[in-house]
Amino acid sequence: MNKLLTIVAVALMMLPATIQAQDNEVIGKQNIKLNSRLMTPEALWAMGRIGTAEASPDGKQIVYQVGYYSVKQNKSRQVIYVMNADGTNSRQLSSLTSKGSPLKSETDPTWLDAQTIAFVCGGELWAMNADGTNRRQLSKTDGQVEGFKFSPDRSKVIILKSIPFHEVIMKNPSDLPKATGRLVTDLMYRHWDHYVESIQHPFVFSVGDGFAVAPDGIDILDGEPYECPMEPFGGIEQLAWSPDSKTIAYTCRKKTGLEYSISTDSDIYLYNIGTRETTNLCKPADYVAPKVDPTITLATQAVNAKENLKNNVGYDQNPQFSPDGKYIAWLSMERDGYEADLNRLCIYTMATGEKRYIDWKSDVDAFCWSDGKDALLYFISVWEATENLYSVSAKYEVKQLFTPVLPQSAAGSQAYNAWADFGSVQLMNNGKQLLMERHSFTAPADLYVVTPNSKKPENTAIQQLTCENKHIQDQLDKPQVIKRWVKTTDGKEMLTWFILPPNFDESKKYPTLLFCEGGPQSPVSQFWSYRWNFMIMASQGYVVVAPNRRGLPGFGQEWKEQVSGDWTGQCMDDYLSAIDFAASSLPFVDKDRLGAVGASFGGFSVYYLAGIHEKRFKAFIAHDGAFNLAAMYLETEENWFSNWEYDEAYWHRPQMPRAKKTYHDSPHKMVEKWDTPILCIHGEKDYRINYTQGMQAFNAARMKGIPAEFLVFPDENHWVLKPQNGVLWQRTFFDWLDRWLK
Repeated sequence: MNKLLTIVAVALMMLPATIQAQDNEVIGKQNIKLNSRLMTPEALWAMGRIGTAEASPDGKQIVYQVGYYSVKQNKSRQVIYVMNADGTNSRQLSSLTSKGSPLKSETDPTWLDAQTIAFVCGGELWAMNADGTNRRQLSKTDGQVEGFKFSPDRSKVIILKSIPFHEVIMKNPSDLPKATGRLVTDLMYRHWDHYVESIQHPFVFSVGDGFAVAPDGIDILDGEPYECPMEPFGGIEQLAWSPDSKTIAYTCRKKTGLEYSISTDSDIYLYNIGTRETTNLCKPADYVAPKVDPTITLATQAVNAKENLKNNVGYDQNPQFSPDGKYIAWLSMERDGYEADLNRLCIYTMATGEKRYIDWKSDVDAFCWSDGKDALLYFISVWEATENLYSVSAKYEVKQLFTPVLPQSAAGSQAYNAWADFGSVQLMNNGKQLLMERHSFTAPADLYVVTPNSKKPENTAIQQLTCENKHIQDQLDKPQVIKRWVKTTDGKEMLTWFILPPNFDESKKYPTLLFCEGGPQSPVSQFWSYRWNFMIMASQGYVVVAPNRRGLPGFGQEWKEQVSGDWTGQCMDDYLSAIDFAASSLPFVDKDRLGAVGASFGGFSVYYLAGIHEKRFKAFIAHDGAFNLAAMYLETEENWFSNWEYDEAYWHRPQMPRAKKTYHDSPHKMVEKWDTPILCIHGEKDYRINYTQGMQAFNAARMKGIPAEFLVFPDENHWVLKPQNGVLWQRTFFDWLDRWLK
């Protein structure tokens, strides 16, 4: 993004409320009064963000976590709430006042029994009564607790801790304590936003009276140089206790260095607490991994599909035992090196070792076991741009639960009423209901209880429990969301969302933004983002066009796989089909005021469209986008990504059609055709797509004399996480668009 111009004028224009916060004030819920009914950056950052939630063992209460942010202090704080299972009597358990020192965040609340809640504070495990009283510290690890999971019988607890790791970055000599150099000897020396000099391991601790944790624990990967959970996004969900508390299932990719960097092959392991023996559930003991040319992905090699299925050579993660302990289910991908392969639900029979994969047409994103009476499992999955809830019967049949009824608009398209995404799913302890999180383009996350009915899905009931941001939402006018199917250049139908400004007047013409999704295999479903937020874009007076172009899940695997090796092919035609339809068929779209915006692969898309758009657009914004694909092939840390997506290393003088096209069509080779103002944004701690990519794009534009700006964040990664940086991002984003489109 570009530097901030006219910051004072912009601040006065966009401030929605008077928020008086001092550095020593407690960060908590902001009961703000807005000066406008339109969403602004400050209103967005004033919202509470719901996180972890869990029902009590007796099913009577729910504990949950909310994050609050202070733009003034440039900090956040996580707090814990508890409420009745019907959503009534919500009260904050974390302290509301401070005695001279900042209040610490309290995270990861979970029930130990019907009256006791465990949580993490200051890197230690704590407990308190369900009314917030009797707080006591359970662990003594010198602040090393990074996650935890108690055994069902509460006699043991898994605690995640980081240990030193010097397999790929050598430890500096002891007589040079102030040396800052890092001697790197292999790949995967940095990941996401940090250098890899420590990794997480799960430790098992005994638990005594009052849930006190013993001082010493057992490292279940003792002596193994492998991380568990897996970087960069894995957490405690990658481990599970058996119902009898005797066994731990865990996720691990037992590779380091070059081998790690080119492979997505993780497995599910069983660790026996009594014998300390480990068993791999994905591969037989005599399995030998095939040797793979590290510069050519498995996509271009003859691969035995049956062996893949038998040995689970792709991503396997997030195991969960069935309530009776007879089965384990986990998420499983078939192919090594393909991080966006079909994410299947695998069910493993403990007695026989048989694996069964649920036959489903889209990615399973999260799941839980049922009580076995009405269904076997429940899961959420995106289909046709909405994250829906499904049940799996004892016969492995899949049914969708809770289908919203939507009215028709005057234009004949479906107008927004009840579209939303489910974001998580877990069985409540009464066995009859599901605790879920739900959100949409116009509503941030809240908690819901769903009463599933697999026999009559249309009778599935849903009840909202929390209204965390109602006090802010009630002050805001909402955009209208419309769904249409747009014809593509190859004769297919593409689902496209159109988000219209609040108080929309169909007689007016509006500046319009083409939204380019990242991934490249991430859905444009009913997501709520605190950066790429469609509600704030529409509230600033823009029509947003959000196509589910080729490469996105939710439309079958063939549709999704058309992007790999063809980043500049049909998916780009799909973008142009969407914006051309809007410009030619929607009278309220001003075809002379079009912009294109996107991040990650969406940023790459913007850079590429800048060279082929033939004067369609008047402004571009690219965040953390790939600009020079040959450079990115060697700059990114997870090399399996570029191996799969590009198909071959550039120094081979690629002959494979996909690879040849990839390097030939890199955006940096099309700068000669650039003619439109562009804003480039990047974080210097983004090791997925290095900030030099954004720097190159900005420099190229300016050297061509094209108006351009470069907003660079020295302390941000692939996202923008700090409050003041987030507000700066939003202000700069709209300052740039307003300058060229308004």
